[in-house]
Amino acid sequence: MMLINDKTSAELISVAHEMADAARAAILPFFRTTSLNTENKLDDGFDPVTVADRAAEEAMREVLTKRRPQDGVLGEEFGAQEGTSGLTWVLDPIDGTRGFISGTPTWGVLIAASDETGPVLGVVDQPYIGERFFGGFGIAERSGPHGAMPLKTKDTSELFDAILFTTFPEVGTPDERAAFERVSENAQLTRYGMDCYAYALVAAGQVDLVIEAGLNAYDIQGPIGVIQAAGGVVTDWEGNPAHEGGRVLAAANAEIHAKALEILRKS
Repeated sequence: MMLINDKTSAELISVAHEMADAARAAILPFFRTTSLNTENKLDDGFDPVTVADRAAEEAMREVLTKRRPQDGVLGEEFGAQEGTSGLTWVLDPIDGTRGFISGTPTWGVLIAASDETGPVLGVVDQPYIGERFFGGFGIAERSGPHGAMPLKTKDTSELFDAILFTTFPEVGTPDERAAFERVSENAQLTRYGMDCYAYALVAAGQVDLVIEAGLNAYDIQGPIGVIQAAGGVVTDWEGNPAHEGGRVLAAANAEIHAKALEILRKS
């Protein structure tokens, strides 16, 4: 694990917020506009990308070039760039592009600064609402329409009291969907389609569980940083670190995590 002093941590926090601000400014002119052009990145299926995705990542990379050129970068749209500092910024300029092109405010900008063990800070930013979730270096806070307030996850201990989210009803493979549905059958409420915003709601103490499969590193590292800072737990479906993506279980606390994990492991 990389050792980060107070001066460096303050700089990283400042850079993360500057990148989120830059991404907001790049994205918002395109949101809910009739002229937005969408491209499909897949020959078989639908994985949309827009000019807003690319503009936001370019804006964040410009901030890093100016302020932290020694760091590596991994972004969804422009790939990996090696650094020399031991830190890598992991960027998803618009997580939830399907929601973005549909006009829903559930997409977000994801930012993480990570070392070899995973995120040391994370940001989930929703530009249209003006809501930002930040976690790292002893800080867990949300800012937005209601002002600034601390983030703290729920203390729900029983699955029958839990609120569960996932983005796609199909979740992943048929086996992965079956595993998700076993957890869902034991939960109080299951909801769909929130993309990264569901993870932010775990950190905010609104949601107990998010279960997904087929994620990339840039889909999950920002949320990991925020949720862990707020007191939650994020692993894969075997209880291992999830910062490389794959099958992810995000939970409000260790107790509810253990109960959901026991069911998922039966897949």
